[in-house]
Amino acid sequence: MSDEAPFRSGLVTALPIAMGYFPIAFAFGVAATGAGLSAVEAFALSLIIYAGASQFLALALITSGAPLLVAAFTLIAMNLRHVLYGPALLKSAGDAASTRHAWAWAWGLTDEVFGAALGEIARGRRFSEPFMFGLGLGAYVSWLAGTVVGALAGGGALAGWPTVQAGLDFMLPALFLSLLLSILTRPQVPVIAVAGLATVAGTLAVSGTAGILAGMIAGAVAGTLRRGRA
Repeated sequence: MSDEAPFRSGLVTALPIAMGYFPIAFAFGVAATGAGLSAVEAFALSLIIYAGASQFLALALITSGAPLLVAAFTLIAMNLRHVLYGPALLKSAGDAASTRHAWAWAWGLTDEVFGAALGEIARGRRFSEPFMFGLGLGAYVSWLAGTVVGALAGGGALAGWPTVQAGLDFMLPALFLSLLLSILTRPQVPVIAVAGLATVAGTLAVSGTAGILAGMIAGAVAGTLRRGRA
């Protein structure tokens, strides 16, 4: 990642993510207030959890009266993959990568931010912590802003637009898929296929959360085996 104005470069790289995040966060804000939460409570969920689809799950768990421990462990299980993002990114960046402020910029490693950062490294840009701060902050601010606007708009803001609502439901996974495809190489195809099949099988057999965990584990094992044979 370039040393020339790396923070600003990170903000620029975050623009496509921010454009995708804002409408989805808007939909979350609308859904949260429609479920009875206040605008402040909706904002707090985005500020603290900041996990995209997991926030919609958290909203469903809260409104259904699920026990606090059940809700907490469900969200932790669904987001366990994020623990691997920092080490994977630093491994791709090489031994020269600085980790002095990793505790801070790692907070912003969502699926899409991770994908964008990995793509920059794959295209030959040198790792930079200021870049990571710019990339993560751009996405985070967009998510918070979208949540606030949606919460203030109220729970019925999308009631007359079912097509728009359906499109927003698809936008987040589509954004991550586009970032994944931008850095896809032939040796990665078998690993991604194994992870995808495990995710589908786990989802159909148990639940979406189980599918995510199964895909994460299967992908990690397949990637390790592939590297061992290389």
